Amino acid sequence: MRKPRDFDAELKALEDKARELKGRKVQQLGELVIATGADALSAEELAGALIVLAETKDVSRREAWARRGATFFQGRARRIAPAADRDTNSAPAQLGGAQPASGGTGSA
Repeated sequence: MRKPRDFDAELKALEDKARELKGRKVQQLGELVIATGADALSAEELAGALIVLAETKDVSRREAWARRGATFFQGRARRIAPAADRDTNSAPAQLGGAQPASGGTGSA
């Protein structure tokens, strides 16, 4: 006879994993704000800018922002790579948030 599944334990494990992923996302967003220098803005300015970005429907403008963001990450990867090559005992510093969270074409 098969052992019955412990759905409660599986659900708890999934909830823990979701909480961990959400925490990692929040941390990476904070790192991104700092890396771009946007931490110099007030919370109100940053929130306002993000709202405008999220509301923008102009595809050409969003594509331009995406290109600029890709350039930012490419330049950052080149600066990080030599340091990561020298220090093989620790994980390389990276922002893991390079991909849009929505998976859509517009990265605001």
